[in-house]
Amino acid sequence: MRAKDAVGRYGEDVAARHLADAGLTILARNWRCADGELDIVARDGPALVFCEVKTRRSVAFGDPSEAVGAVKAARLRRLALRWLIEQRAVGRSAGADEAVGWAAAGVSGCGAVAAGAGEAGVPAFWSELRFDVVSVLCPARGAAQVSHLRQAF
Repeated sequence: MRAKDAVGRYGEDVAARHLADAGLTILARNWRCADGELDIVARDGPALVFCEVKTRRSVAFGDPSEAVGAVKAARLRRLALRWLIEQRAVGRSAGADEAVGWAAAGVSGCGAVAAGAGEAGVPAFWSELRFDVVSVLCPARGAAQVSHLRQAF
């Protein structure tokens, strides 16, 4: 395993422990499909949370969370939709227009989803869909430092 991969794996382990300690229930880790990977999917009360974990050894190139830009955020939204479809939270037969409407209603808004939004394919059992970024800084010495940015995008 490359050193970079080992640091990333360690960061994801630290992030998962941090989220669990904060009261979130981890539903999935390292979920993969042909389009990419979701690091952590969790439940925070009535909210379904998609967490991107960014781990760095230093802040020489900025805070780890700064690595999640607009392109990465859009990709994570698409992956979240794929995860929901696979989990049967959104019907597999949903057409492209329905999926876009669903994403606009819930995923891209990152806020509370209206109770009637189920008509656009949003599952009624999640009152909120959220995208968080968990930054893990692993210094050469000392404990890892974790920053949890809720509704990051």
